[in-house]
Amino acid sequence: MNIIIFSDVFGITPALIKLKEQLGASRIIDPYDGEHMAFNNEADAYSYFVTQVGLDSYVSKVLITLSNLECKTTLIGFSIGASAIWRLSHSITNNMIEQAFCFYGSQIRNFIQINPCFNIHLIFPKKESHFDVCKLIGTLENKPNVEITQVEYLHGFMNFHSSNFNEVGYSKTIDLLGTPAK
Repeated sequence: MNIIIFSDVFGITPALIKLKEQLGASRIIDPYDGEHMAFNNEADAYSYFVTQVGLDSYVSKVLITLSNLECKTTLIGFSIGASAIWRLSHSITNNMIEQAFCFYGSQIRNFIQINPCFNIHLIFPKKESHFDVCKLIGTLENKPNVEITQVEYLHGFMNFHSSNFNEVGYSKTIDLLGTPAK
């Protein structure tokens, strides 16, 4: 099984490379074309992403990757990477996507009309400051191909560089990611 990781606004970090190795993923797609960024904090990373890249540009990079899949693949996206996967999940006709795990994709709330063509597991945090997570879950939970889990951790709990990193949540989730497709 091929696994591709789609990064958050931090891009490729040593911690994400470690996760790639832990999961046996084939590659990491990030907004910065593989350039290692050294952001001081989430605010700097987010600001840079918004002003220098943007969601639409990242979605285009993800589209290229998904259009060129040659074997069954599991997608794992974090934050903006999760939102990019969600944005494309209704239009990808390549049947090579086995499943997707999308962690705290907060921009999903702006694209609730989407109905994914492949199995997608959305992992939402306990809460978000900009929207009601429970309300969003209620809107999405009956869509075909969508499974939702709300965890007790905060946005960024899987990212060592996030102020919301949670070691327990990270460890528990590694087991989830190792679960084969249904």
